[in-house]
Amino acid sequence: MEIGSGVARFQGEVYKQQQELFHTLARNGQSPKYLMISCADSRVVPELITQANPGDLFVCRNAGNIVPPVAVKNGGVSSTVEFGVMALGVTEIIVCGHSDCGAMKGMFNPEALDAMPNVKAWLSYSETAMEVVKACYGHLDKDGQVKALTQENVAIQLVHLQNHPSVAAGLAAGRLQLHGWYFDIESGSIQALDSNGSFREFKAGDDMPIAVPRRERKVASISEVAA
Repeated sequence: MEIGSGVARFQGEVYKQQQELFHTLARNGQSPKYLMISCADSRVVPELITQANPGDLFVCRNAGNIVPPVAVKNGGVSSTVEFGVMALGVTEIIVCGHSDCGAMKGMFNPEALDAMPNVKAWLSYSETAMEVVKACYGHLDKDGQVKALTQENVAIQLVHLQNHPSVAAGLAAGRLQLHGWYFDIESGSIQALDSNGSFREFKAGDDMPIAVPRRERKVASISEVAA
């Protein structure tokens, strides 16, 4: 692919077909419903997978689709999550892992990461998922363990995500729900995490499985607590 010719095609063809949409977005700003946190892998394109239009998705991409714990020093992922929830009012957050993930495969060969200290430090936020794989998936072959790690990593990042203040508040107030996806590059299929902790096929026409549903927490009144 040559980037210059791609830009020319966008300006000459694609933009003209959606000119009114871009004009509306420029005048009215964005109001996406979904925040998608996906891997930076060039084969995983959130807008293509979901067939979203400009303005539909607020996207954050990084190696390994990681959400650092909230206690970690401020970074791009935390800021994107906070802005998406509090400023844009997204109501759904999707953490999307994928097959043949280089970041997850790297977890099985930590020595190879010694020359990439920033990558190695970043992937430490997936170490909990790796311990789960060691404890529960030793019977699988290498490919099976990589897939298991990728899915367990999605589940762990959702745990991290729930502890971010804006997300915790959104869940408790019933404004927000969370999803975990595993995208298979070769088949195009998506497995989604349900509230029972299982990944199941998400097909056209199905209701999207919800990993962490809206909670609408109701706290007892002071008088009830005192009683």
